[in-house]
Amino acid sequence: MTPTPTIKTVAEAAGVSPASVSRALNGNPSIAPEIVERVMRAADAVGYRPNGIARSLRTRTTKVIALLIPDIGNPFFTAVARGVTDAAEAEGYTVLLCNTDEDPEKERRHLAVAEQARVAGVVLSPQGRDTDISRLRQSRIPVVVIDRPLREKTDAIVVRSFAGARAATSHLIEQGWSRPACVTGPASADTARARLRGYHAALREHHGMPEIVAHADFRQDGAMLAARELLDRADPPDAFFVANAPMALGTLAALAERGLRVGSDVGFVSFDDAPWAPYMTPPISVVAQPARPLGERSARLLLEALHAPAERRPRRITLSPTLIVRASSLRPQGAA
Repeated sequence: MTPTPTIKTVAEAAGVSPASVSRALNGNPSIAPEIVERVMRAADAVGYRPNGIARSLRTRTTKVIALLIPDIGNPFFTAVARGVTDAAEAEGYTVLLCNTDEDPEKERRHLAVAEQARVAGVVLSPQGRDTDISRLRQSRIPVVVIDRPLREKTDAIVVRSFAGARAATSHLIEQGWSRPACVTGPASADTARARLRGYHAALREHHGMPEIVAHADFRQDGAMLAARELLDRADPPDAFFVANAPMALGTLAALAERGLRVGSDVGFVSFDDAPWAPYMTPPISVVAQPARPLGERSARLLLEALHAPAERRPRRITLSPTLIVRASSLRPQGAA
């Protein structure tokens, strides 16, 4: 018969002391997040489950909020994180930042760590609509999703991506660009699909516009490859609507490789007003999301849920983006 795994078994698998395992499993804030994650992975690997006494120790929550975002390098999520942190710290809470890298397995591990550590609540930008938050539900840990909704009913704050994408694409067409392309994210991401739908809606409203679309990950390198493929077509685009700031950098790099000048040879609009966008030559037109206010409101909504009765209905808040026109999308006077 296989021996029942113990804390010592987990400690050996994780390469830490049994005391560290105990503190990690019971949500002690003195344990570094990377150690907590290592312990959780080891516990899953050896099949360890806390006994009833250990479980009873976890009936107490900490004054810690877990924030799970796909890419801390994306200026949008950096601003969101700042908003969450400012609002949470004003109420005496600490924020544990977790970067999921658009990886479902990494997201699952971070959610498991949050549940085992008995965080007060979770703010989550999910990898997809089917992200599993059942363990948090069972532990009565409230969740607020941001940017991308879940199929499961929960508190959510989202931005009107469809409307922003339609406005950006319509602006390019109205400026006289005749072949606008859309470089958007993976089809699994709700925001990528919404921005593509907005692009398509603008094309339908301006009859005769060709559809030129490329999907990539939400990263710079992926967008560069996608833009190169579009530019290699026999009839390449003369303008680009790009779905986020990292992808915008990749697309701009591909244009620079070909010697194409933004605002002269090619029109350009990016979703998200990255800090660098106004300072480029020429300045970049953007669809600006209220990123920091979104983060602040998500933290306040989470704290509201912490003190609400169990039968409280989930709230959904929708924010509007703003099209900011700069020189990159303006067609030169007299251009053919």
